[in-house]
Order: sequence, then C-alpha cells, then structure tokens
Amino acid sequence: MNAWNDRQIEQHKKAAEILRMIVGEVFEYIQETPGVTEYRAVQFILKRFEQNGLITDHAPIVAFRENTAFVHYCPGKRSKRIEPDSLIMIDIWARLREPRAPYADITWMGYYGKRVPERIEKVFRTVLRSRDTCIRLVRKKFRDGAPITGCEAHDAADRILNKEGYESVHSTGHSLGFRSVHGGFPRLGRQGTTALRKNVGYTIEPGIYIPGEFGVRSEIDFYADRAGVMHITGEVQREMVMIG
Repeated sequence: MNAWNDRQIEQHKKAAEILRMIVGEVFEYIQETPGVTEYRAVQFILKRFEQNGLITDHAPIVAFRENTAFVHYCPGKRSKRIEPDSLIMIDIWARLREPRAPYADITWMGYYGKRVPERIEKVFRTVLRSRDTCIRLVRKKFRDGAPITGCEAHDAADRILNKEGYESVHSTGHSLGFRSVHGGFPRLGRQGTTALRKNVGYTIEPGIYIPGEFGVRSEIDFYADRAGVMHITGEVQREMVMIG
C-alpha cells in the first residue's frame, strides 16, 4: 500500500472531522425522534454524508441493544426501534468526494437512558483500556524508530480483553483505503506479520461482543508522520454518550 501524500493526509483529517460531527448529530437525532429505527438513523447518516461531500462504499452501522453484539450488523427496513435503556453503537466510515481521497472510520457508543448498567459500563471500560494500550505501544514504537507489526499491535490490545475473560472476534484494526474503507495489508490482526508504515492511515478498534446481549467497540484512526510522531485524527471517546 502506497504512503499518503500531504494532500491525502489533509483529506483524511477533513473526513474524520466531518464524521465526528455527524456522530454527534445522529445521537441528537435519535434522542429527538421518538421510536426511531436503526434503519432510519442510517438513512439520516447517508443524507448527511451527501450534504457534506462524503461518499462511502457501503452503509454504516447503527445498532440498538442486542444488535450491538453483531460485529458487521446492517439494519433492514424492519429494524429495532429506540426505547428506554438501549445501548447504541454507531460505526461510520466515508471519504471526501475527491480523487484518491482516503477514508476515515470511527465507532462511538451511546446509551439511551438515565444510567448505564454496571455490566455494560465495565465492558466499555475494558474496551477503552484495550484501545489505549494499543495506542501507547504503537506510539512508542514509532517514536523510538522501532518496527511494529500488525500482530504485535493486535496482541497488545487482545491481552487486555483476555485478562477479563474475552476473546477478539475480529482484527484490532486495518489500513484505510480510498477505493474502500479497508486498505491493503498489513492489518492489525493475527495475520499482520509485516510492519506498519509511516504516512499510512490505520484504525484501532477493539471490541467485546456477547451474543444475544450486547457488544461494545471503540474505534479511532491514526497515522505516523515521517518523523515517527503518531497522530490520532479525531476525538477519542472517553465516556459513554448519554441521551434520552
């Protein structure tokens, strides 16, 4: 996979900025639209993509309650409606409608209710620790000028999940393309045996998924510049978004 040039880095940053804005807007839309379905929330996002000059390779994820446990959930027209005490996952990815502009890809979690249940909050905190552990390792390796493979990054995140009794069900991250949200290799996963590259964007997105109950994922984008400085492009979620 080719390194990004300066223009592509700026295109990616702009896309990440717009995605974060839209995440906030869709949480507000869910809060202000009683009984809104997952599908209607997805249509809201796609409309905001169009209005902001973004394009995507396929529809984003909006999942309520137990549907958050599906890693690649895609709501149909007869999807779940929002109701009190609902966990919400919003996973969106898009790029600027410009030639060879790279994607941005982020996931945020929210809760429609007065208080997040203790078990969900604990899983949420575990996922954040997993994400942050991976970030720290990647940042240190690039800063020190030491190579880091995708599987090393994945293992760092996975160990945190394992300590709490959970297993990864997907890669910790992937590179960001311009033809699709998933770029070429290396992935941040068990098969990622080659080193991560400078001036290429990647995601870090560990998750915990409990079938029939709920799932939590937190996803950020980053790249390391030519000097080995790691840049996270966008806001990092620290607290559950509370609505309702």
